[in-house]
Amino acid sequence: MSDGATQSYVDKWLAVQPQQRIALGFVDVATRDEHVALAAFEQELIASAYGIREPQVAAAKLQWWAEELSGATASGGRHPLTKVLFASARARQVPSGIWLAPVLAAMAQLEQGTPSDFDAQVAAARHMHGALAALENAWWFGADAPAEAATRVATLSHLVFALSRLELDAERERLPLPMSRLARHGLSRAQLKDDSPARRDAVRAQLGDLAKGLRAALALGEPLSTFRGLEGRTALATAHGASRAAEPFAELHRRQSRTGPATAFRAWRAARRAARLG
Repeated sequence: MSDGATQSYVDKWLAVQPQQRIALGFVDVATRDEHVALAAFEQELIASAYGIREPQVAAAKLQWWAEELSGATASGGRHPLTKVLFASARARQVPSGIWLAPVLAAMAQLEQGTPSDFDAQVAAARHMHGALAALENAWWFGADAPAEAATRVATLSHLVFALSRLELDAERERLPLPMSRLARHGLSRAQLKDDSPARRDAVRAQLGDLAKGLRAALALGEPLSTFRGLEGRTALATAHGASRAAEPFAELHRRQSRTGPATAFRAWRAARRAARLG
């Protein structure tokens, strides 16, 4: 994208998902900018939902997005990303409720605490990330496209990323490890900041469950955007590899920033699948 204001948001998305730089080369140049704008928009909502520590500030920002999206069809939008998105005919083919759903879900979860167990954690994260997945599939494949696989991939990939922030988020209301996992391994909130055999075991178990879920999601055979497909395959490789490592938390960080031939192959596979099922 040549516009500097828009590119700054794209750069923030790529900072979180550096492997997507490889995926860009596999997306049709005719539609690349609008697909990238949607991915950057998704990252803005995720950053508003999780990256702002004061719930009132996050709520105000999300409320702004709700108002922006409500009027974007008529006005074309004010935000640089909204302007790119609603300049495309695709935007008007996506029902307004699908545009608003991720913002409303993000607002609803702002003050959620730590879930009781892994299933509850997935269910809680699914509301927002499932809404993002439904929007993305409607954008890429049409409003009637199935989105169960995309929902699972988006939710579980987020939980892999959230786990990598375990030490940073140890004092937040919503922890990256569910309460039952902490209890099973005898971990207190304070102990999440430091490496220990118990923390390694808890992280390893969490990664194993995430890898299992991602493998099942990718096997569903439903359409995934090129970016979502690569995200899911990267998250699966990261979770599986880190779960088998002697130091799973350190390996999680190493794998999240790694790119190379394996990333290119995953991006190629994701693009082929998106083209075949689209």
